[in-house]
Amino acid sequence: MAERALVIVVASGAAWEPAALERLTAHPGVVVLKRCVDVDDLLAAATAGQADAAVLGLDSPGLDRPAVDLLRKHGVRPVAIAPGGATLDGGRLRAARIGIARVVPDDDLAALAAAVLDEETSPTQVRVPRPGVPPAPPTGPSAAGRVLVVWGPAGAPGRTTVAAALAAELGRRRRRTVLVDADPYGGAVAQQLGVLDEVSGLLSAARLAAAGQLADRFGSVQRGLDDRVSVVTGLPRADRYVEVRAGTIEHLLEVARGQAEVVVDTGFSLEDEPGSDYGTRPGRNQLTLGALETADEVVAVGAADPVGLSRLARGLVELREVVGARPVHVVVNRMRPTLGWSERDIAGMVGGFARPVGLHFLPEDQATVDRALVAGRTLVELGDSPLARAVARVVDGLGAQHR
Repeated sequence: MAERALVIVVASGAAWEPAALERLTAHPGVVVLKRCVDVDDLLAAATAGQADAAVLGLDSPGLDRPAVDLLRKHGVRPVAIAPGGATLDGGRLRAARIGIARVVPDDDLAALAAAVLDEETSPTQVRVPRPGVPPAPPTGPSAAGRVLVVWGPAGAPGRTTVAAALAAELGRRRRRTVLVDADPYGGAVAQQLGVLDEVSGLLSAARLAAAGQLADRFGSVQRGLDDRVSVVTGLPRADRYVEVRAGTIEHLLEVARGQAEVVVDTGFSLEDEPGSDYGTRPGRNQLTLGALETADEVVAVGAADPVGLSRLARGLVELREVVGARPVHVVVNRMRPTLGWSERDIAGMVGGFARPVGLHFLPEDQATVDRALVAGRTLVELGDSPLARAVARVVDGLGAQHR
């Protein structure tokens, strides 16, 4: 515990502010240095190098991962005040996503002074590379140098679920992993994993790439899930694909590849749009096509039902025309005995259209998927399940190819 802490407070007029100030000023080890009007004011005050801690409302506009990183850079420990009661767990999840380890409920401020004085000798913040600073080296097998692109035909076969699960499993194996949402029809990775972020990582990366700063500031476009896995969130609206210039996704993946394993969630369409070559408006599908052209390996996901398998068969033919000789792994999702055919039957069908380097089956496990979606968690975070074990086997297959 610190003997004394100089504190900055950002409350934005929150109802808890008077009680928080009363408790802080009453404690002999705490000095309230300044009350800031917003996060920008807080960051300006933090750069002066006088504050030890910042007490701030978790819902303060502009409070995100880069802001928290900047506080820590200047030696300021963030302490978040979050809504109490039934919503407290959601507040803690939001705080963890942006790197704040200490959360105090607004309906029980008794622990506020102690949280402010705690020196965080063992911080639990998510480790995300800061601008200009290389990521911490993995303690397990090398995780850098490979881009895995998850693609699937139209009809929601489970691309995002599979991409998130692969990234989480790689992280569980102590590999530094970046999950990139490159779906040009509107990303869903952030919503699926409970990343409450007002700024699109993909659009931020596009702006930095245009300014020639992406390599130096790559850490600022990621949001941490845990100490191994981070996310570059996707488009907030489908119509904003026009803000991502041609070549951006390729540059982003090359930068990420130099630091981590990269898993990319893409769109379904493989249609080229030659008309976009003659104007300033980029083609919608250039995100998907650019990712596939950069891929070291491709994971093609199809649903196990008759419609899904038909779309998968046609899609594999189109996919081969795009990826050429790159290794393709096929994942048949939502496999269940009620469909009336075996894995051997499906393997025969797939073999008639493509020669994948691996064919994997994921069981129907809707209960596990629903729990993950509602909690904003990955399959790995939920613990052991038939689906998680099947995803681990897919990663085993990818690892064999990588070796």
